[in-house]
Amino acid sequence: MNIYVGNLLFDVTEDELRGLFEPFGQVTEVRLIMDKFSGKSKGFGFIEMPSKEEAEKAIEELNTKDLKGRQMNVNEAKPKTDRGGSQRRGGFGGGRGGGGGRGGGGGRDRGGRSRF
Repeated sequence: MNIYVGNLLFDVTEDELRGLFEPFGQVTEVRLIMDKFSGKSKGFGFIEMPSKEEAEKAIEELNTKDLKGRQMNVNEAKPKTDRGGSQRRGGFGGGRGGGGGRGGGGGRDRGGRSRF
């Protein structure tokens, strides 16, 4: 079972998370999610436990518990969904029309009459 762990301080390590979950059963993977630019933790991660019963017990016991002065959010991870990344935004050829400003765009000449 994949478990979401959120509201973590940025200095929490994967070893610390493993240590929290191992008393409840086998932990096969611990992944802290890191910012790709700064390399720092984003404050959440995922724990993989093969036994559903052990994972549910860990969730029950650890949700809202304090870790280093901050209350964790622990629950079953939801499946990753498509965030609509295929839509284009801005850039060349997309988005809003240009123009405007002094003497450009606008669709009207200086006398207020439409040029079209």
